[in-house]
Amino acid sequence: MNGTTDQAHHSDRVWSVADHLDDILAKLQLPAPVSRQLLDAQGCVLAEDLTVPLPLPPFDNSSMDGYAVRAADVAAATEGSPVTLTVIGDVAAGSGELPTVEPGHAARIMTGAPVPPGADAVVPVEWTDGGTGQGPAATMRAHSHAPQDAGGEVRVHRPAAAGAHVRRAGSDARTGEPALSAGTVLGPTQLGLLAALGLDTVTVHRRPRVVVLSTGSELVQPGELLGPGQIHDSNSFQLTAAARAAGAIAYRVGAVADDAKTLRATLEDQYARADVLVTSGGVSVGAYDVVKETLAGLGTDEGRVEFRKLAMQPGKPQGFGLIGPDRIPLLALPGNPVSSYVSFELFVRPVIRTLMGHPEVHRRPVPARVTASLGSSPRGKRQFLRGAHDPVAGTVTPVGGTGSHLIKAMAHADALIVIPEDTTEVPADAVVDVLPLGPC
Repeated sequence: MNGTTDQAHHSDRVWSVADHLDDILAKLQLPAPVSRQLLDAQGCVLAEDLTVPLPLPPFDNSSMDGYAVRAADVAAATEGSPVTLTVIGDVAAGSGELPTVEPGHAARIMTGAPVPPGADAVVPVEWTDGGTGQGPAATMRAHSHAPQDAGGEVRVHRPAAAGAHVRRAGSDARTGEPALSAGTVLGPTQLGLLAALGLDTVTVHRRPRVVVLSTGSELVQPGELLGPGQIHDSNSFQLTAAARAAGAIAYRVGAVADDAKTLRATLEDQYARADVLVTSGGVSVGAYDVVKETLAGLGTDEGRVEFRKLAMQPGKPQGFGLIGPDRIPLLALPGNPVSSYVSFELFVRPVIRTLMGHPEVHRRPVPARVTASLGSSPRGKRQFLRGAHDPVAGTVTPVGGTGSHLIKAMAHADALIVIPEDTTEVPADAVVDVLPLGPC
């Protein structure tokens, strides 16, 4: 078969959703992990298993403001017959030199301060008179106002068992045990743990840089007045926001007119800052489909840009290839807003998550009962309808019609209803798969 015949034969192929996605993911080149300062690693995926280098907490410390005591000294304490102890000083958080608590003694101690030698329990200040010689104290007096409270005597009204209100060294994490596993997405609590462990940098998969641009001479920037035949550019905003929600660092480029030379120059200008390029519009069979005109056949032999027909609705026309000297993945999506967004969810989002090293690449389908009939679905195509998902009730309600221009309906949906290729009718109360469109 000659090249021309082979290319024509290939262009006639109708790809399944799964085959198109598998082909895209198989051609991705995963970047090497990088070292990042902690706050710069937020939202990134950990690239290595980490173990605990030091115990947490690193020393026995108090969980209360009160008095460090020997439990045996206060075992008989009651409100009617308090135990009086000699206060030998203060132990504040960060204290280095610690007094030794002998029998009959107590050290006033603050939350987080190390438990001094000799003490094996902490009595909360509310169980004492706070050194005032009066009734139960509600709080400690500030040291600057009452320095005498660091000495003198304290009356204890309740007993404290050994270990009471003491956080033992290593009770949170012990040296050598697992801290975080590779594949963990680093959020605020994970970064807090790494900081507590004394780590200032961490090895992660970096967030990919995604450049989004719309094509079409009819597109006008939001905020500008529309002329005859013009519409506001919504796709570039929708797709850029979707890329950020997926975890990418996303950049929006203004809409490009239907001019092949301009589009090609615009794409080449973005090579330096793009790990992924996403276009919308110009991929169908019209005379002004500039993306297809500009990019068809562009790229290396292994990653030549191809424009394909997929067995799906919406989103039948799709393009993919590797372009530029760094073989940047380019995904060319259809221009209708719903088609564009559904295509992003099915193809671009998995690319972003794969490049991030994310453990959850794909949306997880969940079963739900439809609250209304979905009407007819084309045989041989996988259909994606908008829906409002109620995970508590286990239901999904259709939102809007099947038109690929219904952006308002998309904005009121939080899930995609998946109708398989061999299903043409879905009655009310039937169970279908839905793809929740949350941030995870």
